Amino acid sequence: MRKLWILFAQATTIGLAVFFVLSTLKPGLLPAKAPNGVITLHESVQPHPTRSGEPPAAGFRAAAQKVMPTVVNVFTSTEIKKSTHPLMDDPRFRFFFGDELDNSQQHGSNLGSGVIISQNGYILTNSHVVEAADQIEVALADGRKTRARIIGSDPESDLAVIKIDLPGIIPAITFGHPDQAQVGDIVLAIGNPFGVGQTVTMGIVSAVKRNHLGLNTFENFIQTDAAINPGNSGGALVDINGNLIGINSAIYSPNGGSLGIGFAIPVSTAKKIMEQIIQNGSVTRGWIGVAVQELTPELAKPDNIQGILISEVVRGGPAEKGGVRSGDILTMVDNIQLQSDSSSMLETIASLPPGKVVMLKLLRNQRKVVVQVKVGKRPIPKNLE
Repeated sequence: MRKLWILFAQATTIGLAVFFVLSTLKPGLLPAKAPNGVITLHESVQPHPTRSGEPPAAGFRAAAQKVMPTVVNVFTSTEIKKSTHPLMDDPRFRFFFGDELDNSQQHGSNLGSGVIISQNGYILTNSHVVEAADQIEVALADGRKTRARIIGSDPESDLAVIKIDLPGIIPAITFGHPDQAQVGDIVLAIGNPFGVGQTVTMGIVSAVKRNHLGLNTFENFIQTDAAINPGNSGGALVDINGNLIGINSAIYSPNGGSLGIGFAIPVSTAKKIMEQIIQNGSVTRGWIGVAVQELTPELAKPDNIQGILISEVVRGGPAEKGGVRSGDILTMVDNIQLQSDSSSMLETIASLPPGKVVMLKLLRNQRKVVVQVKVGKRPIPKNLE
């Protein structure tokens, strides 16, 4: 019994000694426990595929095979009403010529792509693909075709959600991590260019956070040189593992062909818009009723001011009611420091929920002014109604 006790005491002493050494020299080797009994889990971050080594020896076959079933062709038709010829109102004229000249109704068609985002049939595409559509037909990669209905659209970001109802399995795409795309990453663009059928093209990310292009109200594009042509709109931009990083939206081209400058809406933006549309049928944004312009170097001197110049205040709007004046420089919104970039300011305000009271920090005649403004609901621009 004495020997057992001596062995136990020695083992305990050695254990305590090892614990002391580890806790002093290598604390990271010990299991961590957060306060209040909450265990902190460490999630392994998978390295970005385009930075983890050379492209796979088999090319991008696996990524293409993974994504292609989730990218659909979207066909829309629209009934276009045209004014009839004045003589068509004359019964005698109609008696001799019949209705051959009556073109009061014509049918227009549009072609685009979409990405299946859930197995219950929700599809993400561009707003301009389905706008004003009277009928939408979706063709899946496996040959199935069906009608689709619009759940909602957001013209200011050029995104829309449509839905199909089909029996059996509907494949859905895998979302990549938000804002993972970096310049130089290899990407694949998948869509239905010119209606020739599903096509995969390859390129790299040429730039990120492209704005001031005049394409949408809210712009934060991924630029790529992967060939994007008419009909690719609404298709998928994916990494070489087949994870969605963007929705193909626009190209820069004077003649309609691909010149290696294409733009995709990043998945981080698309996911937020998509969730609002599915939940509410539309997108609600904050609005304070001001027009802004970026500070010139002269206005930013001598203190290198960071902020946005308020060039106009909407009469009766939230900003005017809160005491904001034309000529003020907006520097902070609820302790969020603004940069001298009108796009970031617009996104900051738009992300605020209507009804929230926010604190605006202003510079007025070189003096700091703080006002409180109750955020309103952003109205739909008249050109998008």
